[in-house]
Amino acid sequence: MGIHLTEGKVQVMELDEAFRWYREKIIDKWVGYALETYESSSFFKNEKDKFANPVGGNTREAFSRLYTKLTLGADPGEFVAPLEQVMRIRAIQAFRPSQAVGPIHAIKHITREILEKNKETRHLVVQLYDFEFAVDLAVLAAFDLYMQCREQLYQVRIKEIKTGSFILTDSRCPSNLLKTDALEPITVLQDI
Repeated sequence: MGIHLTEGKVQVMELDEAFRWYREKIIDKWVGYALETYESSSFFKNEKDKFANPVGGNTREAFSRLYTKLTLGADPGEFVAPLEQVMRIRAIQAFRPSQAVGPIHAIKHITREILEKNKETRHLVVQLYDFEFAVDLAVLAAFDLYMQCREQLYQVRIKEIKTGSFILTDSRCPSNLLKTDALEPITVLQDI
């Protein structure tokens, strides 16, 4: 796995190779950590169908894309799309900002832990500086996105209150209100 022999020479696993080798293990643990923060975490962690579980499916998809960008040293501007995919979901939950962005930061510790466990990759931990710096930039971007999403939600809420449409969203179901009027006969067709 980690040490290769080439023409009698020992080659040690490089960091980019370790990122590829442990990709699924790191992402699985990262997604599990993020989904654990939800109240219905057992459902989100166990249901694999993206349509039955859009929170889990979107988190996995976004973290997979973000992991690729973080490990390849992508420009921080490229972090926005996968982060937005996650932050839009987390912004509508009852998370404090630190709780909302916390799972993004967790990849640093998860990656370190996984690399330290294996004696063939333990030496790579000291090379994680650039990766960890990229994660820090992603956390800052996630915070900005979370706050933008929250602001958008508040703006929508204010607009609902101003226009009166909150009555439709915060009151009893209109179709249920129609049932109470069902006792009165409809006379429109009788005049034809």
